[in-house]
Amino acid sequence: MKFSINDQEKSAIFEPLQKANQAFQKTYPGDKPERQPVHTVYGGANLFKSDTPLKMGEVALRNLNTYAPDFVTLAKVLQLQGHEHLPHLEKEITALTEYMDSISEAERKKNSAWLSYSIYKKIIAKLKKEAVEDFRIDFEDGFGNRPDAEEDATAENAAKELALAMKNKTLSPFIGIRIKPFTEDLRNRGVRTLDIFLSTLLKETDGKLPANFIVMLPKVTIPEQVIALVNFFKIIEKENNLESGALKMETMVEATQIIMDDEGKNPLLKIIRASEGRMLAAHFGTYDYTASCGITAKYQTMDHPVCDFAHHITKVALGGTGIFLSDGATNIMPIGPHRGDNLTFEQQKENRESVYNAWQQGFKHTTHSLVNGFYQGWDLNPAQLPMRYAATYNFFLSSYDDAVHRLKIFVDRAAISTLTGDIFDDAATGQGLLNFFLKAMNCGAITEEEALVTGLTLDEIRSRSFYKILQGRRTAKK
Repeated sequence: MKFSINDQEKSAIFEPLQKANQAFQKTYPGDKPERQPVHTVYGGANLFKSDTPLKMGEVALRNLNTYAPDFVTLAKVLQLQGHEHLPHLEKEITALTEYMDSISEAERKKNSAWLSYSIYKKIIAKLKKEAVEDFRIDFEDGFGNRPDAEEDATAENAAKELALAMKNKTLSPFIGIRIKPFTEDLRNRGVRTLDIFLSTLLKETDGKLPANFIVMLPKVTIPEQVIALVNFFKIIEKENNLESGALKMETMVEATQIIMDDEGKNPLLKIIRASEGRMLAAHFGTYDYTASCGITAKYQTMDHPVCDFAHHITKVALGGTGIFLSDGATNIMPIGPHRGDNLTFEQQKENRESVYNAWQQGFKHTTHSLVNGFYQGWDLNPAQLPMRYAATYNFFLSSYDDAVHRLKIFVDRAAISTLTGDIFDDAATGQGLLNFFLKAMNCGAITEEEALVTGLTLDEIRSRSFYKILQGRRTAKK
């Protein structure tokens, strides 16, 4: 067989290409298989206690039981799939609930009430076990501008409460603080709070950070603000004998200048690079961003078109980098206007209408985020947690059968495909499909066993890497 290109010529051409390909892969390694929380709860630093996540779960569960004491009520309020076929009378609802409780999982899936029943049961289980996945002790908007002495004392006390939570094992799986921005007027206050908080925490814990601890730097507009925080991290790490790189951070997308800078370019990747590998996530600030676009308060919602534009630009700028993206929060709280134990019928009705309206808005906004590829958002009140999980579980469970079919076909196809060198050309696509199940399992939407129908084993699922799955299967065939 005749060739026009010899090996020496091929090597001369492929050598610079190899370097370019490897540089590209380093910049865009693809989605991270690590767990991403489905939400971050922001709470004022002055209110934080060691058992705050547990208390929030209790409040959230009480809110759900008060306004949706059964799965039928929740399904009808949110108009979940098949809600129109569910009964209206209390006696019939009780009978259906008892029937669904008594039958097997396989039998439930054949019933039209399965989806709404499963969502409701899973929400209750989640609120009891792990209501808060990620909590941010907030020294910015949730705390406000206070005298230095007060913020100093709050930073010290919050750190001690966090240390107590570590000791009592009452932490959320992810935890962190939000300091004030590194703007000219607030930079000194931001680093002072950071220093007091971390120095106190590390003293209380003998130099140990909580698992998945992160510092949120808000209102970032230029890389130099991130560089400054990284340099302060290095000092704190050295002074407290922490491993280099132990302190991680996240940033916020909440100003038009972080979408387009003075040169008409998107600066997000430069901002990420400025972190020297410490940046884990970028969160969207709904209300600051819409305000920066001149949107009046009445129309500042998560699904406003200007937010969709910013979301898409952010996904394009950071797609494939492994940086987690989070949407913002809805500011409509599901809390009735009337308090007390002896409310009139009209007052109870007004409370239900107010809560149901907030539920519907929260469900709508979270679903909008999920559909647009943002698997994390913010919650500001424990009463919002039931709808966070209602929307999240509905998203995953309603897409479950289709996702199973797609991943099973892909796994089967990959098994008979070949590896080119050490890189399977569709591994990124496979990882994306696998991530659907990993995200669903992490938040409690499905169990590991429910993912086995894809043809993967538990060990393969727990590896969290589609490429490792391919390598393992390739080795097993040899």
